[in-house]
Amino acid sequence: MSAAQDAPALSPRALVPRDAGTLIVVDRSGPEPKVLMGRRHEGVAFMPGKFVFPGGRVEADDGRVNVAGTYPPHVENRLQARVRRPSITRARAYGLAAVRELAEETGILIGDPDAGPFQPRGSSWDAFAKAGVFPSLESFVAVARAITPPGRPRRFDARFFATDASAIGGTVDGLVTAETELVEIVWVTLDDARKLDLPAITKQVLLDLTERLDIGFERDAPLPFYPKGSAGERELI
Repeated sequence: MSAAQDAPALSPRALVPRDAGTLIVVDRSGPEPKVLMGRRHEGVAFMPGKFVFPGGRVEADDGRVNVAGTYPPHVENRLQARVRRPSITRARAYGLAAVRELAEETGILIGDPDAGPFQPRGSSWDAFAKAGVFPSLESFVAVARAITPPGRPRRFDARFFATDASAIGGTVDGLVTAETELVEIVWVTLDDARKLDLPAITKQVLLDLTERLDIGFERDAPLPFYPKGSAGERELI
């Protein structure tokens, strides 16, 4: 999402949560895992100045983008729980929105650079075609799901994914500036991440991520769900 898309919304009472995808890129090559985080512009309406994981709302074509690899079966199944009219296309859209938003906000392209030519659906995916990176969901694990509480200027039904940094297939330089939605990106350990200026839900998801790292990305596990944001009860789906 651009800063322009974060312009003040209409009455918060009328806001229905929009499906969204957020991606946590984890670098496990060193002695301690590090995660990629970005600091949001002070001028945006939603979480100004906070450090967050890159992500944003699902767009109409996200679920129909071709991929080099799909989710592991257990991830696909978890994403279709507690959803009206669940489908594989809709579940795929959550992850692809996260991939697209990560690329738009940071220039990091998640995918396979050796899977052959990628034909983009819409200009939002041109960076992948130009870089020769075919988007992939194969490395994804579902970490959490949370719905923004009522009364906020933006409301999302967000799925938080994690992937290893080895899934990065390419990068585009120069996308993070003083005028963009994310004005700074950093790689930080989980302990250092908790010391940043974080939204409450991001603090909670960091705890969920720690649990997921202990369990192992490749294993199936219940998905933490916060239907009222991080202040509400934690359910497992």
